[in-house]
Amino acid sequence: MVDDLLTEKPKPTSKLVGRAQGIYAFASQIDFGLLMVMNCSFSEGIYNGSAISIGRNAVLDTVREMPIVGGSGIFRFARGYALAKTVWPNKNGDAIVEYNVTVVHL
Repeated sequence: MVDDLLTEKPKPTSKLVGRAQGIYAFASQIDFGLLMVMNCSFSEGIYNGSAISIGRNAVLDTVREMPIVGGSGIFRFARGYALAKTVWPNKNGDAIVEYNVTVVHL
């Protein structure tokens, strides 16, 4: 289960703009890929009340490309991709991950 902060910048002290909520599950017998059902729900600015849904995560890749598979609110009918990279891992298994997202929506 995931319920993480979404911030403007890759720092825990950066402005909170929403939450990333969802589920991870191992999805490959060949590599370390995760089935990821993650909804990024926004709570600030013009995106307040909107969300995007992100799919599979190849977590061991330095930069991971993940599909945007839908959305709500301003992101209704969203499609696109997210590029993610870990900018701060720690020994507890927690991390700060930076997402660069390209979204096409109606």
